[in-house]
Amino acid sequence: MSAPTYARPTSPDEAVSAVADDPSAVFLAGGSNLVDHLKLGIVAPSTLVSVAGLGLDEITEQDGGLRVGARVRNSDLASNPQVRQRYSVLSRALLSGASAQIRHQATTAGNLLQRTRCVYFQDRTVPCNKREPGSGCPALEGYGRYNAVLGASDRCVAVHPSDMAVAMLALDAQVGVLGAGGARSLPIDELHRLPGDDPSRDTTLEHGDLITHVDLPAQPEGARSDYVKVRDRASYAFALVSVAASLTVDDDGTVTDVRVAWGGMAHKPWRATLLEDAMAGGSVTAENVRTACARELEQASPSQQTAYKLPMVTEATAMLLTKLAAGEGVDR
Repeated sequence: MSAPTYARPTSPDEAVSAVADDPSAVFLAGGSNLVDHLKLGIVAPSTLVSVAGLGLDEITEQDGGLRVGARVRNSDLASNPQVRQRYSVLSRALLSGASAQIRHQATTAGNLLQRTRCVYFQDRTVPCNKREPGSGCPALEGYGRYNAVLGASDRCVAVHPSDMAVAMLALDAQVGVLGAGGARSLPIDELHRLPGDDPSRDTTLEHGDLITHVDLPAQPEGARSDYVKVRDRASYAFALVSVAASLTVDDDGTVTDVRVAWGGMAHKPWRATLLEDAMAGGSVTAENVRTACARELEQASPSQQTAYKLPMVTEATAMLLTKLAAGEGVDR
């Protein structure tokens, strides 16, 4: 590991310029993902541009919702009273990810931008299209239990590892970005991308783009939300599948608003829009949810190693939505 240059700008504009002007520079936030990749030799930036001196570390009211600064620690976001009360799916998702020590180090923007934990991506002795475009994807024929079943391509079958991003997708979050061309906002569903022919790019951001905040919009009155994560062990494991959902029903149990996002299923957090369309205006029963999941999963392409994910995500979704409809919490 060669030592890169370290820069500590004092404003977001200065940070953007420092990265945009150097093709090999990268932003450094909590470092819980980037530092690992530096040690493994997956990345070798010329300059680390710290965002520690930029502020961007507050949670504030914004248009009836909340604005979360890019540098807000995952631990602070999970424990914030307004987040716990109004966006419980987000708090639950954060608490299900990593250890308390990592949550205290990890940041909002860093969590969104973390890279896959695919074993082949992290092993420099084997080819990887995400690491070296055109070199191949051994996960297609090798160990593939974690592989994507939705939106994958013959170039990459890796999945996105974030729990927080799945919850934010179910909340219709908006991501604030500052780039060389100025500030802009984009729906979180447009932040991450599917692999297509170029799996080396995880997001739609351009080099030098800095995430400054995430806006959590006001939720429908009476909405209930929660997060379910299925994993190999009770803690410190990435999701085999996960489900984030927000549900609103009227007095007779008819669905007036439903939003479902899946983790562990694709190269990006997956918004289950076909499932949502199938559930809208109906009632929440386990059978109705299973039928809606089947509609979403018609586009899935599982392998022998990943076929288990389809019934697993279906039953996790059915459990979550029926409990939300009944006003119950999800057992931990």
